[in-house]
Amino acid sequence: MDATLIAVFFKAALVGLLIAAPVGPIGLLTMQRTLQRGWLAGLATGMGAALADALYGAIGAFGVSWLTRALVQAQTPLALGGGAMLLYLAWKTWQAPVAERVAPASDARDLMGLTAGTFLLTLANPTTIISFIAVFGSLGGGLQHAPSPLWMVAGVLAGSAAWWLALTTVIAWQRHRVTPAARVLINRASALLLAGFALWQWLSLWRSLHP
Repeated sequence: MDATLIAVFFKAALVGLLIAAPVGPIGLLTMQRTLQRGWLAGLATGMGAALADALYGAIGAFGVSWLTRALVQAQTPLALGGGAMLLYLAWKTWQAPVAERVAPASDARDLMGLTAGTFLLTLANPTTIISFIAVFGSLGGGLQHAPSPLWMVAGVLAGSAAWWLALTTVIAWQRHRVTPAARVLINRASALLLAGFALWQWLSLWRSLHP
């Protein structure tokens, strides 16, 4: 196997890891769902973000500069839509009932819905767009000229997915220690933080439009 391809893969994986690791609304949602609905639900949530990161990686790897510019220029509707989605999720999280025993999500359609929802939420986050472009540019000076762009996309997906796999596995491992009463408090705190992220996103948009 070509050493250049391996190097491109691991550089791209580092980009995916650096984008996924900071705690934000997606991380918070992933942790809350792992506690509430089990490991598969948490992993499905995280994988939605990983797929969105891989899509950004594909845009950079294949040099679709016009789409990058379009995403940056569409920050206003994306911020409004993403904030609205976060507020809806905050409300659902606040209202979520907590059973005595965790009922893991196992239905394939339900898991696909969790993945799709997080995928759209990640795409609608202007912070993700900007941070991905910044990290991609600083680490990947030569990645756009990689022999196979597919290796770069695979690396971003692998790095991001590895983070979500590790995070959900650790939380699921310790889930039995969390009592139903504690899960209620975690749900309420998660809902408030998700709403806070939505308001912060809208405030950041307002400040950018009114410097």
